[in-house]
Order: sequence, then C-alpha cells, then structure tokens
Amino acid sequence: MNAKTRVTLSPEQETLLIVLYAKAQPENPLFFDSRARDILNQVDYDFTRLRVPYKTVVLVCQRTKKLDAVTSAFLAEHPDGVILHLGCGLDSRFWRVDNGHVEWYDLDMPPVIELRQRFYAAHDRYHLIASSVTDLEWMNQVTVASRPVLAVAEGLLMYLSEVDVKRLFLQLRETFPGCRLIADVFSRLTARSALRHSSLKQTGASLGWGIDDPRDVENWAQGIRLLEEWYFSQDPDLDRLNLGYRLAYKLAGSFNIVRRAHRIVHYQL
Repeated sequence: MNAKTRVTLSPEQETLLIVLYAKAQPENPLFFDSRARDILNQVDYDFTRLRVPYKTVVLVCQRTKKLDAVTSAFLAEHPDGVILHLGCGLDSRFWRVDNGHVEWYDLDMPPVIELRQRFYAAHDRYHLIASSVTDLEWMNQVTVASRPVLAVAEGLLMYLSEVDVKRLFLQLRETFPGCRLIADVFSRLTARSALRHSSLKQTGASLGWGIDDPRDVENWAQGIRLLEEWYFSQDPDLDRLNLGYRLAYKLAGSFNIVRRAHRIVHYQL
C-alpha cells in the first residue's frame, strides 16, 4: 500500500481541507468531485476533527457548482480566455471546465502549491503560481496577450482585510483592464460571527472582510460594475435536497439579512 501524504498547513490554509471534504461526498445530491474523493483517500489527515456539518457540505457544493457554471459561460463567450483561480486550494476546476483552449493559472501559498503538485499533473495550458494573493507581484507571472480574463476567488476574500481586498481589485483592474471577478463574500455580520463555525474553530483560522452592499465596491474606482449578486437560495437544484432543507432555503430567501449572509458577487473591473 502506498504511503499517504501528510498535510502540514497554516490555520488559514488548512481550511482547504474543509472544502476538499465537502466536494468529496458522493451522497451529496448537488455536486460530487471524484478527484476530490481520490485526494481525500491519499491524505494522511483525520478529517473527523474538522466536524464538517452537512449544511457546510451543501453550501460548499452550491458555491462550486455556481462558480463552475460562470467559468464555463465565460469560456463559451471567450474560448481563448484566461482564468485566474485565486486561492485554488486542492480544487480541480481546470479539469472540470477545460475547453481545450483556456490558459489557466492556479494561485495559492507555496505549501499549498507544493501539495497540489503531488496530486495534479503538469499541463501546457495549466500554470501554478506559488504566492500570497496579497503579494501583488504574482500578476507579473500571468501572460494575457490581450485575451479576456476572469478571476475566480472561492472561499478567499473573507480571510483578507478590506484594505487588501481593495488593493487586489484595483491591481487586477490596472493589470488586466476590463477583467471580470467572481467571488463568494460574507456580510459584515457573518464575517464577525463565522468564527463560531465548528470547522473553522478546529483550524484556528481568522476572518476579516465582509460587505453588506456589493455596490459599495463600484465606488472604489470609475468603471467597476456589479454584474450579478447571486444568493444560495436561488440555486435551481434545491429541489434535489430533502424537504427540511428546501423549506429552510425558502425561508432564508425571504429575509435580506439572511440572503446576504453568504452569497456570490460578480464584477466587471
């Protein structure tokens, strides 16, 4: 039997294991990633200590499914586009949506990229960048050649400060004019209270940024435009869940403060 891969990550980086675990549950009716399951079986880590509740599995999979759909739609519109996956963790999105032409960049901290290399093979259109997303020099490693760019930030921005989020947005706008960015975000209240989440408490991760009105970002620079604010209660596949979850989502969708607790925003920068 092959030896399993031991994982040694910082608290914030360790949250990628929550996401990996959520995507690797075959009984989830919304989404299942067989690659995530394969990696899970190769990692030497006690996933039970994360205490990932089923509602987190559902939310992570909703988010992944929506971001996959937006990325696929972008590539249908721009087949030769460039995708920047910021804070990629151990996600396999490139292999899920690859159209045979996209130029893809996965970015994460050096220990995470080193871990990725143990599970994902190199590819001529697939590139790894080992860097903190807040060290904006990483953008110099991206070759665009005037092609359209989509940046995807999944489970990332809430771990940054507002200053760093704003710097990231404005530098993306300057380096890749007209690029798009899609990300999941917390409300300010959620960012303050999320540390009580059982899985986050186990990792020791800290949270920073939250936003209540996504149009506030439009004031950061002229030309930034909100394209979509998407709520998890809008998921067209909610009818696949049991009655209790369907009713809970219907109720959540009736209250703005609950809808905006955690949602997905899509911008033109």
